Amino acid sequence: MTIVGPRFGAELWPPVRTSATVYRSRPGRRYPAFAADLAALARLADGDLLYASKPRPTSFGVGLLARRQRPRPLLLDIDDWELGFFYRSGAWGRLGRALNVGNPNGLPWTWLCERAVRRADGVTVASRFLASRFGGTLIPHVRDTDAWDPVRYDRAEARARLGVGPRPVVMFLGTPRGYKGVDDLCAAVDRIGGDALLVLVGADLGSSSARRWAAMPHVKVIGEISFDEVPRYLIAADVVAIPQRATSDTVGQVPAKIFDAMALGRPIVATRVSMIPEILEGAGLVVSAGDVAALAEAIGRLLKDRSEADALGRRARDRCVARYSFVAARRVLFPLVDDVAARFKSST
Repeated sequence: MTIVGPRFGAELWPPVRTSATVYRSRPGRRYPAFAADLAALARLADGDLLYASKPRPTSFGVGLLARRQRPRPLLLDIDDWELGFFYRSGAWGRLGRALNVGNPNGLPWTWLCERAVRRADGVTVASRFLASRFGGTLIPHVRDTDAWDPVRYDRAEARARLGVGPRPVVMFLGTPRGYKGVDDLCAAVDRIGGDALLVLVGADLGSSSARRWAAMPHVKVIGEISFDEVPRYLIAADVVAIPQRATSDTVGQVPAKIFDAMALGRPIVATRVSMIPEILEGAGLVVSAGDVAALAEAIGRLLKDRSEADALGRRARDRCVARYSFVAARRVLFPLVDDVAARFKSST
């Protein structure tokens, strides 16, 4: 597999920098320069099947042009409602973003890409909201549950590396942003009191938010890590928290980190947003989004009742193996690829 696209920044995104995947890129530029880059990026996309990762010019746009240069099937995966990220800012904020035509992934170009979704030969989506909006085949995020088997990782070693001692650890792992409810989580763990420690893994340590969180006595902040390192941190958690807020950012989103925690058999507390209640049915605690008191009560309950926490972790692991594993995804994705390839071949 080869990943093609523009590179915005001097290096690859840190979580994938150590990956064995082949990356082909060109320096990312703004319009109008990006228009000239599209043809060169499309030529780099020389596979027999193209799979665009988002309805954006830097991915789907490149795929459409590459298919025009040399006909072959083009699949599109939609894992977020991209326009929702722009719409959260209200009418005036939306207007400002609409006028930012230099950004290749800005609002006007993303809007155009969403209008062109039907031009893909096949579409996969990560949530039911996205399926209702764009159609396509539902394939949520999945994990390699064999590689992410908790018996493969040393929990004591992970906790020693974090320097948390015997303290109960609540963990948030991912890129912390406002809509992910990290501030709600900080308030909830503070409300629990005692020696409960919130460990935030994946923050930009130079950001003002990270510095603010690190100054809290009940919070420990860890910088960005590679995706391959995730299990070695997550296994240390007594509870994994996924406190999504209910916003236009999250209405169609299923956070990938929920499957990290499920694969590793971690007890999970999450909020009632998008497909989270369906995914965690019977295998985690779910509370209302933005309800700090309910979030604190659920986390505190699992920290006190280790038998319940362990049982939920086992159920989460079993559910992940059955529904959200590589094996489960292949049962849906491979027939779709075969069907798209056959239909494309018959039409050319």
